[in-house]
Amino acid sequence: MTTRVWQGMFVAAVAILAMPAVRGETVTYEMVTVGDAGNANDSTGYGAVAYGYQIGKYEVTIGQYTAFLNAVAKSDPYSLYSTSMANDLNTAGISRSGSSGAYSYSVIGDSVNRPISYVSWYDAARFANWMQNGQGNGGTETGAYTLNGAMFGGAVARNSGAAFYLPTENEWYKAAYYSPVKGGVGSPGYFRYAMQSDSVPGNVVGYASNQANYNTGVAGGYSVTQSTVYSSEQNYLTDVGSFVSSASYYGTFDQTGNVTEWNDLSGAAGITRGIRGGEWYTLWFTSDSSSRDTGAASDQSTMGFRLAGPAQASPVPEIDPAGLGSVLALVTGALGLLERRRAGGA
Repeated sequence: MTTRVWQGMFVAAVAILAMPAVRGETVTYEMVTVGDAGNANDSTGYGAVAYGYQIGKYEVTIGQYTAFLNAVAKSDPYSLYSTSMANDLNTAGISRSGSSGAYSYSVIGDSVNRPISYVSWYDAARFANWMQNGQGNGGTETGAYTLNGAMFGGAVARNSGAAFYLPTENEWYKAAYYSPVKGGVGSPGYFRYAMQSDSVPGNVVGYASNQANYNTGVAGGYSVTQSTVYSSEQNYLTDVGSFVSSASYYGTFDQTGNVTEWNDLSGAAGITRGIRGGEWYTLWFTSDSSSRDTGAASDQSTMGFRLAGPAQASPVPEIDPAGLGSVLALVTGALGLLERRRAGGA
């Protein structure tokens, strides 16, 4: 079998594994563990985290957000849906039909695994609450965050015990750029880009390392079209994880490029939140570790997001009763043989 066929099969397998629920199904959100607690800050002043935690392997996708809307936004009192999700053809992914009280949401075309954008920080927090509440009757207003209808100017902090939440800036930064072995075993450090690289990345989708969805500004231009010519009718997003050899040390994808992402700054209550990561249209020097921004939490612009969570305890291995019986039988038989040998003077 040729290498190209194997690669095609691998991409198909990744797409199937990453395929999110859209309607009436459970959203599965994959996280990676970020260990190496107690690391120092980068020279930028960010990245130190004193504890282990988890963070989304991928940005939250259009398919996952569509499932969320169908579950909680039949009347959409909190404006979780933006018409730009359908009207901005550069990132379009979700259409809405019906009337208030009976709204229905659908993925546009093949956008299911592309990252959601045009969400405010409050929208992302409500998604986290919905996940926290088991995607069930707990709704969107309590859980990881107590929102109580907040949409414009509500200073909200994360609640203790949250299982899903928006990462702090340090958590986001560490997952993107830190490696405990950057300079070799025992020599930690930070990379400039979230693909374990200090060199300017390429932007070709596929298997080459150090690639991201951004605008080179020169030959190659936009990642999706490999052209410098902009089109208002072209969708420029890539499926999450498309740059399969360009993960961070901890295994996250697309923390450089695709869409910028909300973060929670220090985690304190506030009406301003952090933005990091660069987008499909940004240039390389606005997509690296030195680049950061802030925005009003109510800004329902081109940002997307990923979730974080507490570190998971290592599971205690379960004992298989059938296997245990076999082991006991083996031990009993061995003891019996030993006794017989003793009795025989062996």
